[in-house]
Amino acid sequence: MNWLRPFCSLALLSFLPSGLYAQQASTDPVLAAMQQELNRSLQNLKKAPLPPYFLSYQLTDNRAIQISSSFGALTGSTDHNTRLLDLDLRVGDYSLDNTHPLRDSGPSMDFSDQLERQKIPLENDPDALRVALWQETERKYRNAVQKFQQVKANVQVKVEAEDRSGDFSHEGPETYFEPPAPFSFDTASWEQKMRKFTAPFAQHKEIIENSATVIAEVETRRYVNSDGSRIQISSPFFRIIISATAKADDGMELPLHQTYMSFRPDGLPAEAAVLNDVNHMVDVLLQLVKAPLAEPYTGPAILSGRSSAVFFHEIFGHRIEGQRQKNEDEAQTFKKKVNQSVLPDFLNVYSDPSLKSYAATELVGYYPYDDEGVKARRVTVVEKGILKNFLMSRAPIEGFDRSNGHGRRQQGYKVVARQSNLVVESSKQVSRPELKKLLIEQIKAANKPYGLLFDDIEGGFTFTQRILPNAFNVRPTVVYRVYPDGKEELVRGVDLIGTPLIAFSKIVAADDQVAVFNGVCGAESGWVPVSASSPGLLVSQIEVQRKEKSQERAPILPPPPATQTK
Repeated sequence: MNWLRPFCSLALLSFLPSGLYAQQASTDPVLAAMQQELNRSLQNLKKAPLPPYFLSYQLTDNRAIQISSSFGALTGSTDHNTRLLDLDLRVGDYSLDNTHPLRDSGPSMDFSDQLERQKIPLENDPDALRVALWQETERKYRNAVQKFQQVKANVQVKVEAEDRSGDFSHEGPETYFEPPAPFSFDTASWEQKMRKFTAPFAQHKEIIENSATVIAEVETRRYVNSDGSRIQISSPFFRIIISATAKADDGMELPLHQTYMSFRPDGLPAEAAVLNDVNHMVDVLLQLVKAPLAEPYTGPAILSGRSSAVFFHEIFGHRIEGQRQKNEDEAQTFKKKVNQSVLPDFLNVYSDPSLKSYAATELVGYYPYDDEGVKARRVTVVEKGILKNFLMSRAPIEGFDRSNGHGRRQQGYKVVARQSNLVVESSKQVSRPELKKLLIEQIKAANKPYGLLFDDIEGGFTFTQRILPNAFNVRPTVVYRVYPDGKEELVRGVDLIGTPLIAFSKIVAADDQVAVFNGVCGAESGWVPVSASSPGLLVSQIEVQRKEKSQERAPILPPPPATQTK
């Protein structure tokens, strides 16, 4: 993962002369070995009948300390080092190459890279590294030539594609260097903290699952390509994830989650603050167990800022990823809507991976360069409700022939355009109490017995392909009924469902309570860290269905009696 360095280090580097950047980069033995082997491979493969027109190496070093606990006891404490290679080799040319998708060939997800990964030495021995790079280049070249023959045959026998843009974009070289980041973490102290963070959950039989995990990692990503780019990024990252699940008498499982993240170990909250949040989680879980079961419903609702952020990430964000406008298996919801209205005119949306924080919250979707060596940049996606742009990797689409720094992947997967830091902003805002008044007006106008308030959420999923209904399912965890007299009642068992175009058309107002959701998102290129931010939104009509539930009964026996926490 690509994390933000401490501010002081970035500030210092920003004033280094370019000559000093080059001097520092040349002293890194790993980056130097990568560049030497890339040059040698290109020179030798020029003699081949089908020489590559592009080659890149990316080496990702990761050290991760992970400590886990459950119900007051330590369940794991590990310290791992990994080094992974991702290699992109292309034969053909920018208009048609071996990466071109084969139409009518079944699922597009290719796991061959994970299954055949080359083992890379952890030591910085230039000779050993170059041997590993050479072996992987040889394998990738053979596969690329074979795949390109299949591509050419496939293109000849299929109807002409709707989108006739090329397979790869021309991008200029980039040079950027960060030295390996310093990294320290007090494992013993955090082991004790994790025990404390999970102990309160152990005293209630209604809470059947619980875990707390702290992850401290430092990642150094080195990248070179045949365009002349040479990039090294190194940064630490720290996060805490606390989860607990209660079980109602009817078998329904009720999860809650609390996460914290920072690019500095002292940026994580103090122990007392986390314990306060843990106690609040316990209180809410016990209330949820006794809360009435929600019924299927359609009508007005408020989505809190956090809920709206996930709503936009799932329903909107995936539909503005570039490759989805080109892949003919995709529904291409917005492909023909550039310069047309897709949202209310008071909403603006942009994606900015260069943002380190927003609304006083650090953003996990930050990175300075993407996984194709393209500089991160802000992309205005929607301006006053009008669609302006898509998130682009180096895979062009009609009308958008250049990357805007959103080519991303989990190590071992192929790069595609993905979200980074998605920000929803409103030019018209009201206070939260005023938004509630507007909700009540909507309830009365629609002659509904109540509306809904989605206060917290754990995630969701969406379908974007033509073969499936283009629907979404967002999974709230804390939901209230709001009655015409203003009374709020906690309910359980709600899934927020619908179709995207209808959902967007029903947004009528926004509040001034901006919130951020930090998480990880899984798609074609694996799991990548993402952030989304939004104000609270009033929606004139949403639809909910009952949440799935287990048929197993809640625990019969009470938990063991409490003992004093050490």
